[in-house]
Amino acid sequence: MNKPEIRRLSLAVLCALPLAAGAEQGLKLRAQPALIPIPPSLREEVPVFLDADRLQGHADKETEAEGAVRLRKRGQAVYADWLRYDKPEDEITARGNVRIEQRADVIEGARLRFNLETERGFMESPRYTLHKSPEPYREQRAFGYADARGTAERLLFEGPRQYRAQRAEYTTCGPGEDAWYVRAGDLRIDKDRDVGTARDASIVFQGVPVFYSPYLSFSLHQERKSGFLTPHYGNTTRSGTELSVPYYWNIAPNRDATITPRVMSRRGLQLNNHFRYLEPNYRGEAHLELLPDDNLRNGTERHAFILRHQHTLPYGWSGSLNLQGVSDGTYFTDLANQIAVTSQVQLPREGTLSKGGAWGRAGTYGFSALVQRWQTLQPDPLVPVTPPYKRVPQLTLNATHLDVLRSDLDLQGQFVAFDHPTLVNGRRMMIYPSLSLPLQTAFAHVTPKVGLHATHYDIDPHPTGFTDRTRVLPTFSADSGVVFERPTAIGGAPFLQTLEPRAYYVYIPFRDQSRIPVFDSGQHDINFATIYSENQFAGMDRVNDANQVTLGVTSRFINAETGAERVRVGVAQRYYFASQRVTLPGVPARTSTSSDLLAALSGTVLPHLTAEAGWQYSTNFSQTQRFNIGTRYQPAPGNVLNVSYRETLNAIRQTDVSTQWRFGQGWTGLARWNYSIRESRMLEGLAGVEYDGGCWALRVVAHRFATATKESSTTFFVQLELNGISRIGSNPLDTLRRNIGGYVRFDPRTPQAAEPQGPYY
Repeated sequence: MNKPEIRRLSLAVLCALPLAAGAEQGLKLRAQPALIPIPPSLREEVPVFLDADRLQGHADKETEAEGAVRLRKRGQAVYADWLRYDKPEDEITARGNVRIEQRADVIEGARLRFNLETERGFMESPRYTLHKSPEPYREQRAFGYADARGTAERLLFEGPRQYRAQRAEYTTCGPGEDAWYVRAGDLRIDKDRDVGTARDASIVFQGVPVFYSPYLSFSLHQERKSGFLTPHYGNTTRSGTELSVPYYWNIAPNRDATITPRVMSRRGLQLNNHFRYLEPNYRGEAHLELLPDDNLRNGTERHAFILRHQHTLPYGWSGSLNLQGVSDGTYFTDLANQIAVTSQVQLPREGTLSKGGAWGRAGTYGFSALVQRWQTLQPDPLVPVTPPYKRVPQLTLNATHLDVLRSDLDLQGQFVAFDHPTLVNGRRMMIYPSLSLPLQTAFAHVTPKVGLHATHYDIDPHPTGFTDRTRVLPTFSADSGVVFERPTAIGGAPFLQTLEPRAYYVYIPFRDQSRIPVFDSGQHDINFATIYSENQFAGMDRVNDANQVTLGVTSRFINAETGAERVRVGVAQRYYFASQRVTLPGVPARTSTSSDLLAALSGTVLPHLTAEAGWQYSTNFSQTQRFNIGTRYQPAPGNVLNVSYRETLNAIRQTDVSTQWRFGQGWTGLARWNYSIRESRMLEGLAGVEYDGGCWALRVVAHRFATATKESSTTFFVQLELNGISRIGSNPLDTLRRNIGGYVRFDPRTPQAAEPQGPYY
């Protein structure tokens, strides 16, 4: 074996392989070995392949290799200048430019001792690169990215996918980008549990230690695991400097909880608890906040709770609960930092029970029972809020059956018991059967419909003098439309243009409804959805008298190659053949012969530029009632500019501008300005910057919004995100997504923008 003419030798070390039972009948399908534990007596012995410049020894005992050594075993490969393989123990010793590859992990160092069977051993002065799995490894290697890498004084192999590094450094930055790393006296990597634990740990950012902990636990790939999450720091004008230290408890794959102490310099200690659960037949969440002593309220106890539960019951039934409440009317404006929360004034406390299914050959039905109460908040004394009615209970039945004598049958029924401490109380029962006859061709349709709207009111005695009432209204409507098409071209691209006129006629006779109380009715806003409807009122307490027709036309431009709609434009107006006499209390009857004219445009008007505009014009008074226009320019993910203006006559005049725009190397500007021209006041504003450092990101954001007529709240966010480890500081991502339409968070692990992961269920 030492002849000089032999330049390279290879050796396969293999024991006699036992023939598997049934192998003589040919190959058979078998389960994935990784999913089924194989008893030791049935495990096959895997061959070891060894090649080098020089080989010597005994094949059945030990083999010594020198010069460009390469040892291969299924799922493993070792490279070195010198290597000795001890076959009985299945153990290797190597030195000189040692490199070991296990699955997708790569460890390089000066000296290695390793057992190929147990995967136990050690390496001196290692440099390691760890990947989640072989498949992502090939993709990530193309982008120069690894899940994690680092160095250590000594690395211990403690079994399959188990590592322990002593005096180690760990980072998810790419090679040559040591912007941050974890420095630990003892670092354990458990890839089976996807957990890393570091003792005597410091987080070093740009060469400066920014965080120290005697014990640090983190998920290797942002998976769920128990442990303390990164503290959140912040500042608000109402509560002062804040510090939150959340603890995440991964109770089970289908249950978890987040317990968050929140210290506010001006108010005291608040405890937040968020519990989630998911079972085959039910799911939900419970959220509790408790502030035992509010220093700004003379030690007053304050709290909030939310319970949401959905349950699938036997025989097609389902139920749900939505219970919400707070200790006082200004809880949200004092303690929340998002306008979506502070603007809440009605908190529901409701439960539902429902069932749906099929009946007959082509029928469906749905039944629901609802009990609903409210907690009404009064955060702004200048804008009092009227509590809504309680519904104790509300029973609803909807049923449809297609092709009844070539017609479609629809039935709506409802019973509601209304309760209010100061207003008229009573019970309302409604039934509305209708029959429609769809007549349709490839280019046109006509659908006549007849129905009978019957309602009975059982009114409790009240000083207003309302009494029991019954109202019966026959209804008739006919909906018709035609579609014309023609080919055209825009910018050289083929398009299909449509012209779609539509006529909708409604007749409902007049019935005096002035002595019927208003429990839940209101005037519909006129828009393209409501202008083609029978009743201009929402709710059941008012049904308009009607002898009217709505005429409209829509034109669409459709890409002939992809079928995608590019632009849509439409106009519509309702014409009255008789004056409408049914109104809400305090609202004069309509005497005009037509409604306001509606016009709308939406779509991609230029490359990367979308627009949406709506116009409501009174032809009777020759003035604009409402107008809104908005555009979005988004040439690439992460570059977006939104501009909008909205106006309502004698009520609203607002401008809204928001943007996320990348400038310079890694920098992104963030801004929003929502301004009321009528009140000369900023309603909501945001300004900030993001820096994407590749394996880390920094966000600095200031957010201010109105909480009441003359009050505002300001919040400051500063967050340092270290990919794969944690986020340090206060989290502005929800605020950014809500304020900037089209906002995306870039994930340096992928070449495209990515959003944070949602809830696990």
